[in-house]
Amino acid sequence: MQFIAWLDPGLLKLQTGELLKTIIKIIKKIQTIKNETQLKMISEYHALRHTKSYIYRGLASSSQKAREDSWLRSLFVRKVDPRKDAHSNVLAKKETSNLYKIQFHNVKPECLESYNKLCEEVLPKIHADEEYPCTLVGTWNTWYGEQDQAVHLWRYEGGYPALTEVMNKLRKKKEFTEFRKARGNMLLSRKNQLLLEFSFWNEPVPRKGPNIYELRSYQLRPGTMIEWGNHWARAIRYRQDGDEAIAGFFSQIGHLYMVHHLWAYKDLQTRDDIRNSAWQKDGWDECVYYTVPLIQEMESRIMIPLKNSPLQ
Repeated sequence: MQFIAWLDPGLLKLQTGELLKTIIKIIKKIQTIKNETQLKMISEYHALRHTKSYIYRGLASSSQKAREDSWLRSLFVRKVDPRKDAHSNVLAKKETSNLYKIQFHNVKPECLESYNKLCEEVLPKIHADEEYPCTLVGTWNTWYGEQDQAVHLWRYEGGYPALTEVMNKLRKKKEFTEFRKARGNMLLSRKNQLLLEFSFWNEPVPRKGPNIYELRSYQLRPGTMIEWGNHWARAIRYRQDGDEAIAGFFSQIGHLYMVHHLWAYKDLQTRDDIRNSAWQKDGWDECVYYTVPLIQEMESRIMIPLKNSPLQ
């Protein structure tokens, strides 16, 4: 009877004989359908509806029916327009031509102190020299996450030409070449990425301390960067009450479809309190619900700034 009601609730009002005749007609009609995908979509529709309802009950308690309908429509009737532009042009800030470089250096455990001392001597000089169109945004050691790791974030005012100019000039500096050689002897591995900043995030500026910093890194499914940006453009307001939002970036060269969000907190307890309070704001749960399926992998680093870092 549930199957009959699902096909057409009006069938329940028919007499038994008429009902059987109608059912036979319906069965014959279904058997003559040539497009087998229609039946497959009906089955998948109900399986997805029950699966989605189960998951969503744990994430949100309000506006469930409206969001469920919206979610189902997005699966079956959403029209996806062809890509009109690169996501870097859609999501990046138009008023600046800044390019960012993030460096991850895995240091030999016995060399970490010497490595930090070397960086504190050389990096601020590059930062302060007006000959180089670049700025040291922040430099940290990882506290929780990958151990014996240093993270450096640079901004190049002028984009790729500025990056090329800085690299060419530094190669001619004896002090820098000696620095690279000494640094190389202390490292186990290193990697870097070139990044652009999301238009809806603040530009990172120097900050007084003491603070701890969290770098949350997300590996997105290819093709989902614009969707991620659309959701976070609305959701970022839920995370700015405590002035904890520092910057948001997405990768251009290096590990692609990577997103990095940088946050500052007074301490770990403050971090926990602020993150928990976001769930009390209507709309934050929806952001989490729609962005989690876009993520392939994610990582959180808690970092301590070095003493010469502009972000303290």
